[in-house]
Amino acid sequence: MQKIIRGDVHIIQSITALCDGTGAVRHSVDSFSNAFYWFRLGTPRMLTQAAAVLRDAGARLCMATACNSRHLNEPMQEVCYHFEVSGILYNLTVSLNGEWPTVPSISPLFANADWHEREMMELYGVKVADHPNPQRLFLDEELDAGLLNKAVPLSIMMNGACTTDLWERILKDRENPE
Repeated sequence: MQKIIRGDVHIIQSITALCDGTGAVRHSVDSFSNAFYWFRLGTPRMLTQAAAVLRDAGARLCMATACNSRHLNEPMQEVCYHFEVSGILYNLTVSLNGEWPTVPSISPLFANADWHEREMMELYGVKVADHPNPQRLFLDEELDAGLLNKAVPLSIMMNGACTTDLWERILKDRENPE
């Protein structure tokens, strides 16, 4: 029997108000009774407000992740910031697309966001607005930002479509050299 763990009602209500209202809030508990709340914010600009709610509740930023996805066959990036408050994880996800191409920096609210945001800029080409220190962390300046966007995802490599997808990418690169 899974133990139900409830998050802070103020946090949940405050961040839910920033979501787009399309069932953007989910709650789950894993087999070790760790509780997770997942919020899909309506626009990236709401990230700063949601992060401020969590900061005021004593949260710590655990990590931030970026990924490429598709929505209605349109490529887009998603960024997810993972916070912990009293043993409960609160995850804030925003989608970046043509209408909202950048995510605001939360480094002024959480100092350790500096490293995570710089890594996303460097490896995934995520545009972070108003970042206080946008210098690269690892890669030489001569390499393109967003280098990992060009990699073939492991999920594609492991399924039967990998050969087709890989050759399509190779042929496309030959037709459109950068």
